[in-house]
Amino acid sequence: MAKLRKFVAYRKLERPYTRRSKYKKKSFIKTTANTKIVRFCTGNLIKKFPYNLHLVSKQGLQIRDNALESARITCNRLMESTLGAGGYFMQLRKYPFHVLRENPLAAGAGADRFSTGMQKSFGKPIGSAVRLKEGQKIVTVAVNKKDVVLARKALDRFRKKIPGSYLVEIEERK
Repeated sequence: MAKLRKFVAYRKLERPYTRRSKYKKKSFIKTTANTKIVRFCTGNLIKKFPYNLHLVSKQGLQIRDNALESARITCNRLMESTLGAGGYFMQLRKYPFHVLRENPLAAGAGADRFSTGMQKSFGKPIGSAVRLKEGQKIVTVAVNKKDVVLARKALDRFRKKIPGSYLVEIEERK
């Protein structure tokens, strides 16, 4: 299996020609890989917490689903080990709908006979990504007043795992 390309290859927000339709003839992409994100909501799903902390994007970009999953695991591990499963609520607010494609080029002896080069280079699906615009919230953590500092630390760990620059917004629920 080929290794993942760098984030720079997929950073830009370009118009995607990756239509998926329930009618096979109208679909541009025939198959898509499953998302690597295991859970979008963790913690206490029932209780309403007085403070919400949001991670807000400063720029528009794409984030791969494997980067989001690793960031979610890191953030969730800190929150769950400190507060327990019922002391917080965390939600990923974006779903990786955008299908990433790559044009596979043949390499090795006799590759020139098999390869078409860049002719008809639509690409095969290799993964999925979240498309973020400036000012969009990517993750929300809800906690009690005494745990706001810990939630901020957890969001800081989340932020370091994903590309781009972000800021943390604190919202008090009434």
